[in-house]
Amino acid sequence: MVTALNKIAVLGGGSWGTALALAAARAGREVMIWARDAETINAINTSKTNPKYLPGIEWTEQISATSSLELAVSSADAILLVTPAQTTRVMMEEIKTFLPANTPVVLCAKGIEQSTGSLLSEVIKSVTNNATPAALSGPSFGHDVAKGLPTAVTIAAEDGAVADQLSFALASESFRPYATDDLTGVQIGGALKNVLAIACGAAIGYGLGASAQAALTARGFAELTRLGMAMNARSETLTGLSGLGDLVLCCSSTQSRNFAFGLKIGQGRTPEELLAPGQKLAEGAHSASIAVTLAAEHSVDMPIAEAVSQILTGKIDVAQALSGLMTRPLKRENHP
Repeated sequence: MVTALNKIAVLGGGSWGTALALAAARAGREVMIWARDAETINAINTSKTNPKYLPGIEWTEQISATSSLELAVSSADAILLVTPAQTTRVMMEEIKTFLPANTPVVLCAKGIEQSTGSLLSEVIKSVTNNATPAALSGPSFGHDVAKGLPTAVTIAAEDGAVADQLSFALASESFRPYATDDLTGVQIGGALKNVLAIACGAAIGYGLGASAQAALTARGFAELTRLGMAMNARSETLTGLSGLGDLVLCCSSTQSRNFAFGLKIGQGRTPEELLAPGQKLAEGAHSASIAVTLAAEHSVDMPIAEAVSQILTGKIDVAQALSGLMTRPLKRENHP
């Protein structure tokens, strides 16, 4: 029997947070958004819009917004954590004192903690035992979800019953979350596709064309699969919505912040410039170096991720990275 999670708190008032709040509201849930920006809070509460992050979109669903973390979290049946991946530890420290016991905390940002190399679910566990870590990932853009366009994602928790609860709580005709207990696989797919999307964007920005983009996507998926399997992810997760599905979407569209970031790198912009305060967040820029570290720890070959990491740290430029990838020794395609 699936238990209803009726009160949903969404932590993060950006485009993705607001879109997920709308998805939850359309599923019949009572939804409260926590945001820092007073103008965003006011717009959501008074005009049912978020012009700063979702311009041109209005809704009829009932969603409230607040600047009080305690108000949003303390009465929630489940939390959607939609703040940047690298702030996960800070956010959990802030909410742990008023988080109800065993509350599902759904990770909706995709990354690996840069300072420790920990998956974000491990970060949650290290901060508090009140939370039940979960993750939502898949081929989805905030504007599409906010508009009510058909979207399918994966939602994961180590306890499959919790994943089922969350799936039921968020499902509507336009938003279909498929449950799994492969929490590791969902997180690995989401984090690594960001890194690989930067590589594809750089190739297009450098003028290498669609054939190179497709090759990078396919070989990137091989890298994602190798690391995922080494970390005990399941193959069906990696070939599913949160792995291959999300990778294909984000390696082919400028709506992806990571692809757009790579595109600008390929066109000659510097990582320092694009990572400066006030620029749009590209989670893959923070996950690239730790992906390479994890690859080394698990004896996995990830040349595309390594090239992205070297570009971002200034060790090589795009031309050198692409040349290095194209002159690697030839081998059988099914070689490990």
